[in-house]
Amino acid sequence: MKANIHPVYYSDAVVTCACGNTFTTGSTKQKIQVEVCSACHPFYTGQARFIDTQGRVERFQRKQAKSATYKKKVKKQTYVEETPRSLKEMLTQAKKKTK
Repeated sequence: MKANIHPVYYSDAVVTCACGNTFTTGSTKQKIQVEVCSACHPFYTGQARFIDTQGRVERFQRKQAKSATYKKKVKKQTYVEETPRSLKEMLTQAKKKTK
């Protein structure tokens, strides 16, 4: 290994979560701040809630509510002549057209 190129390793780095939970770990930074940890993450706690720091969930819910008020345009169905399903039907249709 080359000397003086590796970062300093702190074996007692403190991690602080937004929920207030703190724990120590090893890292190249002395202090680390995170938004979600194992004490407040829904997967580990079993609580069903959204983790949204940028308001994406609320924005999506507003769009959904707004779109529910719009009437959807329904396309008119065009008449499609039914295609014959057997050779007998094809022949009877051909006879009708020639008469």
